[in-house]
Amino acid sequence: MKIAMGCDEAAYRLKKIIIDHLNEREDIEIKDFGADAGEVILYPDVARKVAEAVASGEFESGILFCGTGIGMSISANKVKGIRAAVCHDVFSTERSRKSNNAQIMCMGERVIGVELAKSLVDVWLECEFASGRSAPKVARIDAIESDYMK
Repeated sequence: MKIAMGCDEAAYRLKKIIIDHLNEREDIEIKDFGADAGEVILYPDVARKVAEAVASGEFESGILFCGTGIGMSISANKVKGIRAAVCHDVFSTERSRKSNNAQIMCMGERVIGVELAKSLVDVWLECEFASGRSAPKVARIDAIESDYMK
């Protein structure tokens, strides 16, 4: 699995920890879109790069980090075809994939601890879109997006 990853300066430490965590797995390839240690960067710019890389199909999914995860989620969701979700608990993380078919998870370093973040990444990567009753809802989200992206 190819994962696009990025953060702003508020979440560099958590991003690095998650990269190290995922590098223990042989089935994952990660591309880091920044920020680097000490680099001050606007989170919308990183979110856009990661979201565009996922939307293009170059990467299967993305993980974004900032102080709360909210700004990254809002920014990534501006890219056509992207569904990004803030993931700070197991249930919401699971549902973001199974019910909403989210391709990007967003987390806040100032909100959750390291061990929870690792667990949530593992849960998120194990889940797949369940389709079924959720498929028409996701299709409707896509239709609304198309209406506004003309």
